[in-house]
Amino acid sequence: QVQLVESGGGLVQPGGSLRLSCAASRSLFSINVMGWYRQAPGKEREFVATATGGGSTYSLTNYRASVQGRFTISRDNADQKLYLQMNSLKVEDTAVYYCNAVIGSVNYWGQGTQVTVSS
Repeated sequence: QVQLVESGGGLVQPGGSLRLSCAASRSLFSINVMGWYRQAPGKEREFVATATGGGSTYSLTNYRASVQGRFTISRDNADQKLYLQMNSLKVEDTAVYYCNAVIGSVNYWGQGTQVTVSS
C-alpha cells in the first residue's frame, strides 16, 4: 500500500507555470509506474503523464499529446516524490490533478490538487 499527497496547485494566468508535487508514504524504488491524471468539471479523468522505473534512477516517460513539450514528469525514488512541471499553461489545462501509483494490479490515488488557469 501507499498513501499519496499532492501539493502545488493554484491559480495561474495563461502562459504561466506551476510545479506539482506528490509525496508518497514509502520509497518509490518498489513502485514501477507512477503518473499524473486530471479531471476537469463534467469530464472523465484522463491520463497526463507517467514515469516508469522504480528500480533505477532512469525513468521512461510518456505524455498525453496535448501536454507534450510543455509538461515534464520526474520522480525522486529515494526522496519518495513525484513531480509535474507545467509550463506554458493553457485555460484547457484547468482541472483537479491526481497522483497515481500502480502496485501489482492496484491503483492508488491521492486526494487531488486544483489547477486553475485563468486571466
